[in-house]
Amino acid sequence: MKKIYFTRHGETFWNVSNQICGATDIGLTERGHEQAAELGERIRKMMESGELKIDEIIASPLSRAFDTAKHIADATGLPLRTDERIREQNFGKYEGTARDGEVFKRDKRNFVCSYEGGESMLKLAQRIYNILDELSQDDKVYLLVAHNGIFRCVDSYFHDMTNEEYASLGIKNCELVEYEI
Repeated sequence: MKKIYFTRHGETFWNVSNQICGATDIGLTERGHEQAAELGERIRKMMESGELKIDEIIASPLSRAFDTAKHIADATGLPLRTDERIREQNFGKYEGTARDGEVFKRDKRNFVCSYEGGESMLKLAQRIYNILDELSQDDKVYLLVAHNGIFRCVDSYFHDMTNEEYASLGIKNCELVEYEI
């Protein structure tokens, strides 16, 4: 059975200050760089032991994800490329606001809403499902390095869930998740 792996970027400055990053290009903190380097070493060791096989890393072009992927590529020697389709969702008017804001939490459950200048969940799902469909067509094993919002969408490709479950789903910085196709 084919596998695809997913990880979220390391800690960012806006993660620390509880702000929504979205499509805004926010860099990693020193801790975020350390998390990414540690994940790279963990993946390298797992690959060396035969516990894990990855052929290629595909990263979001936003610096927080790309820098995380670069740490992993440096540790493992894996090829790395970016793909615009796994860029974080544009949350429009909510970018830079509190992640736990009540209005954002409510609006996040409306999948057609484009957040005034942003991108709807439905449009996000289209681009994420398209890349996952494409990646499932060959025999390569991919590691996607992206964002929390992208994780929710990737997870929904593999698992049914309610809108409320989708809206509340999250992944920790540099957590590694395995999916089988």
